Amino acid sequence: MAAAPAMLSWMSSLADATRARTLRLIERHELTVADLCAVLQLPQSTVSRHLKVLADDGWVAARPEGTSRLYRMTLERLDPAARRLWGLLREQTAGMRGAAQDDQRLATILAERQSRSQAFFSSAAGEWDRLRREMFGERVDLHAVAGLLDEDWVVGDLGCGTGQVAAALAPCVRQVIAVDRSRAMLRAARQRLAAVRNVELRQGELDALPIERPTLDAATICLVLHHTADPLAVLRETARVLRPGGRVLVIDMLEHDRHEYQQRMGHVWLGFAHAQITGWLEDAGFARVRLRPLPPAPQSSGPALFAAAARRHEAGEQPTDSQRRTS
Repeated sequence: MAAAPAMLSWMSSLADATRARTLRLIERHELTVADLCAVLQLPQSTVSRHLKVLADDGWVAARPEGTSRLYRMTLERLDPAARRLWGLLREQTAGMRGAAQDDQRLATILAERQSRSQAFFSSAAGEWDRLRREMFGERVDLHAVAGLLDEDWVVGDLGCGTGQVAAALAPCVRQVIAVDRSRAMLRAARQRLAAVRNVELRQGELDALPIERPTLDAATICLVLHHTADPLAVLRETARVLRPGGRVLVIDMLEHDRHEYQQRMGHVWLGFAHAQITGWLEDAGFARVRLRPLPPAPQSSGPALFAAAARRHEAGEQPTDSQRRTS
C-alpha cells in the first residue's frame, strides 16, 4: 500500500486551533513553554502536548536555554508545499477569535524581556567600556568597520551606546547619525564626542528609528541585536532608512551557552546562528549577505563574534525566494 501523502499529515497537525495559534506566535519569536502558557492561557501539560505534535511533524524546533527550552517555527526547513499551506492558514488565523489577545499578551512578555536589557544599560553606562573590553577586547569593532568607509557617506550608528563606533567612523565619513534608546548611554556618548562636529546624537528605539526618510548610505549595528526582542523588526527599520544600495553591517555574538548574560546584562538572545542572521537580513530587504566570524582578541573572555554585511535592494531588483515567501 502506498504511503499517505505528507499533506494529510500536515493538515492533521494544523487542524487544531491551539496549534495554529502556537505557530502564529513562534513563527515571530522564540518562546518557552512558560511564555506560551502565559499567552495561550493554557496549562503546561496542554501546551507541551501540542508542541510535541508540531515537533513530531517537523513544524517546530527547540534549543536549550538554562533549564528551559526555546521553541521556534522551522519555516526555512519546511517543504515548499508545507510553507504554502501554512501561509494560507496564517491568513485565516490572523482573524481568529483571541488572536488579538494573544498578540497583546505576547507584547507584554516581550516588553518584560526588553525592560531587563534597558535596566542593565541604565545602570551600567559608566562601566560599559570596561565591561566590553573584558568581554571582547580593546577595539574589536574596527576589525569590521574598515570596509564601510567612504568620505561622502552619511552613516548610522544604531544602538550607539557610549559612542565608540561613532568616534571611529566620524573622521572618515561626512556625517554620523548615532541613535540609542538609553539616556545614560547618550550622555556618555556626548562626553566622548564633545570635540567631534559631524556626529548627531538622537534618542529613539531601533525598531522605530528617529530618521524620517532614507538618509543613510550605511549603518552599523554593533553588539546590540542580542538585546532586542524582535531583531527582524530592527533590520526592517534599518532597511527603511537606508538609501537604495545602502549597506548594513551587523556585529554580534555567535550562538553560545552563557546563560548568566540574560540575568546579568538583560540579553534576550544567546547569540545567533549563521542561517538565522542571513534569513532575517534577506527577509528585511537586504541582498548579497556575507557573514564571517571575527578573530578573537587576546585576553577577551566573551563568546565568539561575527560580522554580517549586506546591501539594501535597489529599485527594480528582484527579491530572494525567502522574501517571496514572506511577502
